[in-house]
Amino acid sequence: MKLSTRDLIITALFTALTAVGGIISIPLGPVPITLQSLFVILSGLILGAKLGVLSQITYIILGLIGLPVFAGGSGGMGSVISPTFGFLIGYLAAAYVIGKLTEKNKSLSKIIYAVILGSLTIYVIGVPYFYFIFTNYLGKSINLYGTLKFACLPFVPGDVVKASIAIILARKLIPRLSKYLN
Repeated sequence: MKLSTRDLIITALFTALTAVGGIISIPLGPVPITLQSLFVILSGLILGAKLGVLSQITYIILGLIGLPVFAGGSGGMGSVISPTFGFLIGYLAAAYVIGKLTEKNKSLSKIIYAVILGSLTIYVIGVPYFYFIFTNYLGKSINLYGTLKFACLPFVPGDVVKASIAIILARKLIPRLSKYLN
């Protein structure tokens, strides 16, 4: 994939936004509340599948090499064994799904559908990873209800709000940015 300077700049912008979204975090048990998913959704909607994923890959690489860009200012290779790392992997899939579904059709109904599916993708990857690390690596006992209680249910209302904000922002930004992104 050949990238223009413009592609690199806007991709870096969404990498930075995701990092800032992670640093602004509210601890809520083992999974903090952050603004990251807002920027992941916007990366897919505005950048499309390839650049959206690239922005999230870059974000994860920056964190894994030790920059404190993950939730609460953490980073480093040890993050892989954090119960929350699965949500970061989910960001890759969500950016791709949202971008792929809206690349050719940015109607409101298509955007809403893509955002719902992308947001669910984060949970589908993040929650089982949380369970796996929590039980197998950390050696703690937790059942399905406990996993949902810690890694899913408290976050759904906030994620609905963030997804709604992303949809509203995308509907305003996409027409204005289309001349720069195409």
